[in-house]
Amino acid sequence: MKNKLEHFSDLDLPPLLLEVIAELGYTKMTPIQAESIPVLLSGRDLVGQSKTGSGKTAAFSIPILRNINMKTRVVQALILCPTRELCAQVAREVRRLGRRHAGLQVLVGSGGQFIAPQVGALEKGAHIVVGTPGRVLDLIQRKSLILSKTTTLVLDEADRMLDMGFEEDMEQILAALPRKCQSVFFSATFPQSITDLSAKYQQNPVTVTIKDAAGEEAAIEEKFYEAGLGEKTTALIKILEHHAPQSAIVFTNMKAVAREVSDALNNTGISAASLHGDLEQFERDRVMARFRNQSTRILVATDVAARGIDVESLDLVVNFDCPSKPDTYVHRIGRTGRAGKTGLAVSIVTPREKFKLALIGEYTSTKPVISPLPRGKPQAEKSDVITGGRDNTESVIKAARMETISISAGRKDKLRPGDILGALTGESGGLKGDDVGKIEIHDRISYVAVRKDVAQHALKSLIEGKIKGRTFKVMLLR
Repeated sequence: MKNKLEHFSDLDLPPLLLEVIAELGYTKMTPIQAESIPVLLSGRDLVGQSKTGSGKTAAFSIPILRNINMKTRVVQALILCPTRELCAQVAREVRRLGRRHAGLQVLVGSGGQFIAPQVGALEKGAHIVVGTPGRVLDLIQRKSLILSKTTTLVLDEADRMLDMGFEEDMEQILAALPRKCQSVFFSATFPQSITDLSAKYQQNPVTVTIKDAAGEEAAIEEKFYEAGLGEKTTALIKILEHHAPQSAIVFTNMKAVAREVSDALNNTGISAASLHGDLEQFERDRVMARFRNQSTRILVATDVAARGIDVESLDLVVNFDCPSKPDTYVHRIGRTGRAGKTGLAVSIVTPREKFKLALIGEYTSTKPVISPLPRGKPQAEKSDVITGGRDNTESVIKAARMETISISAGRKDKLRPGDILGALTGESGGLKGDDVGKIEIHDRISYVAVRKDVAQHALKSLIEGKIKGRTFKVMLLR
C-alpha cells in the first residue's frame, strides 16, 4: 500500500520548521523520508536501510528538531558517524534545518581535533552532539558528555562503523544511554552484525528497507578498463581526458598511492588534491572546501578519508584500485548518480585484479565486462581546453574556474555567509553576485569561492577592507 504521506507539509511539524524545509527547497519526501519520519515522530525505534544520498540525514534530523526542548541546554540527541567528515556534514545539515531554533547548539565531537574545546563547549551546554564513537566514548568517560537526558540516539552508516572496528565503543555508548532512549540505526547495507546490535539494544524496532525503483540502477553507468600494473596512472589520465568530468573522485586503496596519483595528475596540468588519513584536520577541511567549491577538480582519496564526503553533482567516480570487498565498491560508486541524475563509475583493472570482478558481479547480480581503454578525445570548446602533459598534448579536463579564500573567523565569531558576500559585493569589494561561489562557515574559519579571474582583486579587497566592521586574516588557498 502506498504511503499517503508524500509531502513535508503532510507531517505534524511546527510551522517554523516547515518554513525552513520549504526554504531549503524540500517539498516531496524521498522514499526513506516518507517511510521513516512518521515512525520516528511516533517515538518508535527504527532500522532503516537505503543507499547513500537517499536523504537519510533529513529523515532523522527533522524528528529530532521537532522534539528538541530549547529551554534546557542538555544533550537530547546523540548522532554517531564513522568519520569526522561525515560528522561535519551531518552537523551542517542539522544546523541548516534548525536555523529557526534560536540558540540551538550543535556540537561536533570527533577525533583528530583537540578535545579541550569540545569539553569546554559541553560545559556550556549543547542540545545535539554529532560525533565519532571513539571520541564520544572518551567524552563520556571523562564525565564531560552526560547522556541522562538524551532521548534520541542515531547510528548513521552503522555498517561502516562496525566494519571499522567500533563495535565495542558503540556498545559501551549504547549501554550508557537511558533505557527509554529512542534508537535509530541507518545503514546502506544490512549485515548480521546490525541485526545482532538491534536485537540487543532496540525495543520492537520498525524496519524500513528502500529498494531501488525500477530502472533506477541505470542512473549509474559502470565501465571496467584493463591496464597493466605500471600503466594505471596513464590509463587514469586517458579516462579523465575522454570523459571530461566537471568533478570526480578517484579511489585508491592506500594513502601513499593517493598522494602519488594526485601529484602525477597535477604534473600533467590536471587540478587534483589528495585526501588521506595522514592529513591534519585543518588540511582535510581545506582540501574538501576547495573540492566542494570547484577550486579543485579531481579528488584522490582512500575509503576511510572519503567517508561522509558531501559533493553535489559528482559525475564521475574512478576506482584506481579495485576494492577488496564488493560492498566497498557499491559504496564508492554510490557517490555519483544521485538525486535522479546520471553518473559514471569507472574501474581500472589489472590482470591481478580480475578475480575481484567476479566478486563484484556476484554481489551486485551483474556481469562486469572489461573494455579497452578509450582512445579518442571528445571535442571541447577551445576556451575549456588546457595544456597538459610534458608532450604539450591537449586535455579536455577543464581547468578549475574558482579559487578559494580562507578567512580566520567563523561561526563562533558570529560570522555569517551574508557578511562575507556583502564584503565582496559591496562598495569596497565591487564583485558581482555570480563572481562569488560557495561559502562555508566552520567554527573558527570560513571558506569562500571566487572566480579565478577576480580572485586577486577579491583577496586585496578583503585584506584592505573589513567584514562586519572587523579585520581578519585572509589568504588564498593553493
